[in-house]
Amino acid sequence: MTDVTFNNTRFDPDLTPFHENAKQMAKAFGYTAALDFDKNLAQLVRLRVAQVNQCSYCLILHSKTAREVGIEPAKIDNLASYWESELYNEQEKVALSYCDRLTQGTDPHFHEIHEQAKRFFSEKEIAELAAIVINMNLWTRLKLAQGATPSYAE
Repeated sequence: MTDVTFNNTRFDPDLTPFHENAKQMAKAFGYTAALDFDKNLAQLVRLRVAQVNQCSYCLILHSKTAREVGIEPAKIDNLASYWESELYNEQEKVALSYCDRLTQGTDPHFHEIHEQAKRFFSEKEIAELAAIVINMNLWTRLKLAQGATPSYAE
């Protein structure tokens, strides 16, 4: 596969301390973080946030990482319609639905998906799931704002 690079087409994210603060949050909840939450499911959640927010940078990064951690290619390819798939178990579907609803942020019935999550996850795992989603939403919005545009490396 040809290497992809990213160009900031709108602004340099290092012009404010925000980028450095975001990096600290990524260390705590990003794809290299040590969490109780299942590592592969966390990666699917990160990729799902990238899909929902249509962030090129995060889609490329987290698709690549999903393959590297051994997630089945069919799961990566079918993620955009996980709710209509038998490739995902109920626990995964609940986590992905939680991700969708928290990312959209406007579901008046969010408490219902939280109650469903309690069937599969401990309170700490739910807190980590929320932090993973929040962290990814921070990064997708930062990358979208700075205009992180992919191109092939020369």
